[in-house]
Amino acid sequence: MPKSELVQFNGHIVQVCSNGLYKVRLENKDIEVSARLCGKMRRYNIQVVNGDRVTVGFSHHDLTLGLIIYRYR
Repeated sequence: MPKSELVQFNGHIVQVCSNGLYKVRLENKDIEVSARLCGKMRRYNIQVVNGDRVTVGFSHHDLTLGLIIYRYR
């Protein structure tokens, strides 16, 4: 699925879990979701730690597992 078809939200990393999963608290909704890194972030070894501000993309079909698309500086 291309990135243009994803529903995108901004959030903050709350917890780094095992197996490459992250807990993200969304800014506009006070909920926590699980997310994983997108392929290019894994490929170029971009590190994401607690407190980082990120953009998370969700599929229209499944809003429980997100995809971390971008990490802000």
